[in-house]
Amino acid sequence: MSEPISALRRARYEGFVTVEEAGLQGMVQIRGDFDSDIFTRAVSDAAGVPMPGQRKALWEGRQGLLWMSPDEVMLLCPYPEADRALARLDSALAGTHHLALNVSDARTLFTLEGTGLREVLAKLAPVDMSPDVFRPGMLRRTRLAQVAAAFWLRSDTRAEVICFRSVAPYMMDLLSTAAATGSEVGLHGD
Repeated sequence: MSEPISALRRARYEGFVTVEEAGLQGMVQIRGDFDSDIFTRAVSDAAGVPMPGQRKALWEGRQGLLWMSPDEVMLLCPYPEADRALARLDSALAGTHHLALNVSDARTLFTLEGTGLREVLAKLAPVDMSPDVFRPGMLRRTRLAQVAAAFWLRSDTRAEVICFRSVAPYMMDLLSTAAATGSEVGLHGD
C-alpha cells in the first residue's frame, strides 16, 4: 500500500503573507439534524469542541468543527485519526438520520500567515474582510476567484482555507499571486 501524501507536499510561498499547503489533515464531512441532541452530542464528543454556531469555526489544536451549512459541519482532526472519528460517529449515531464521510483525501488545507492576510482574501473573495466585520472564529464558505472554498480566521494573523484537492495547484497559484510582495493595496490599514 502506498503512503498518503498531501496534494502539494507542503508547498510554501513567502510574500507579504506566507501561504503554505498544510500537509495531511483529517476531515470528516457530517450532515444531520442540528436540532437533535443525540446528533449534536455525538458530533461534539467526536471533535472535542462544542457545535459551532452559524458561520463559525471552533477548534482546539488540530481538532475542531467548522459550520458549513444549516445541516453540515466539517470535523477536523489529525489525518491518522479520521477513520476512527468516523467509526465513533457512525456508532454513536446508529439509528439516527445522518451522513458522515472521511473526505481527508479529497480536500486540501492551506494556511495564510501575516498581518496582510485580510487583504489577500479580500482580493479573491466577495467577503467584507474588515476587522470589525470578519473576526477570528468566523467562517465563510464562498469562492476564491472561481474556486469553491471555505476559510476562517484562527487569529488576526492566521487564516486557513479548504478547497477540493483537484484544484490545489490552482488555489496555491491564486493565493501566492494575491500575496506577492509589491501587490499590496493597503486595505484594512495594512
